[in-house]
Amino acid sequence: MSELRQDFTTREWVIIAPERAKRSNPLTSIKEKEALPEWDENCPFCPGNENRTPSELFRIEDSQSSWRIRVIPNQYPALAPEGSTTRKVEEGFFKRIEGMGVHEVIIESPLHNGTLAHLDVAQVEEVLHTYRARYNNLKPLPFVRFISIFKNQGETAGTSLEHPHSQLIATPIAPPYIRRKLDIALQYYDDTGTCLYCDLFQHELRVGRRVTMETDDFLVFHPYASRSPFETWIAPKKHQASFGLVPDAELTGLAGVLKNTLLRLHKFLNNPDLNCVICTSPTEDEHNQYYDWHIMIIPRLTTPAGFEMGSGIHINATVPEETADLVRGVRL
Repeated sequence: MSELRQDFTTREWVIIAPERAKRSNPLTSIKEKEALPEWDENCPFCPGNENRTPSELFRIEDSQSSWRIRVIPNQYPALAPEGSTTRKVEEGFFKRIEGMGVHEVIIESPLHNGTLAHLDVAQVEEVLHTYRARYNNLKPLPFVRFISIFKNQGETAGTSLEHPHSQLIATPIAPPYIRRKLDIALQYYDDTGTCLYCDLFQHELRVGRRVTMETDDFLVFHPYASRSPFETWIAPKKHQASFGLVPDAELTGLAGVLKNTLLRLHKFLNNPDLNCVICTSPTEDEHNQYYDWHIMIIPRLTTPAGFEMGSGIHINATVPEETADLVRGVRL
């Protein structure tokens, strides 16, 4: 029988409907993908094609080749660092501001097939250090209010280039969705004196049914009200509102946890398309006591349809307790 579950962090409802898997099982609809080569002469992100990208902003050198990681401006940016953030009224009714912000691309490896799941842990750690370095480099800019670091892997996840890369977008506003999550967390803090996310993560650890991995500093779990099959969160055990403040020692541990988690999903789901997002506080509020940064991974096994768009309620045809059990059993 289906049930409705409420997301503790957003107060939104999700329908868990395992009976719908009989209609269209997301695990049987995954298509086999062709293996990618290590180098593609037509790929602008592959070594030797650096002149086909904008001038780089940051790089980590490699002793055996020219680089291990490059950061470049997005050639087709959603936002650009010119203009004004002054609000203007249009047609006597609507508000708008110029598209001011930053849009960068983090090329994670010189290997065309070097996904995070298959890189060595040291390389994944360097990717995380690059994320944090670019975040902290941009947050002092006066027009930056929020920084999103995300990865779109695969066509259905929204990527246009196969070469492994992530993106960073810094915006002059904190999105209403983020503000709503912060408002809910702040209300919880005012009511209880504790952090909603810390309490949620501790509850998941105590119950254990949805936890797929635990280390000294991190836990990995499938949320109680998962919006889609195999939705996965990687969360810190110690309170930290901003990803930009994560210390070096914890990034080292996070690299192993992230690689392990992505590799388990890769093996069990046959290399799924996925989105990976670092959820963090707005730059102006990164020392707060009521929100914890975390990583959210969404395998793209289903497509939201009319009901989701019209109601805002997601339908998940899998049960998080069951998907967590399946992932725990994956042999690496």
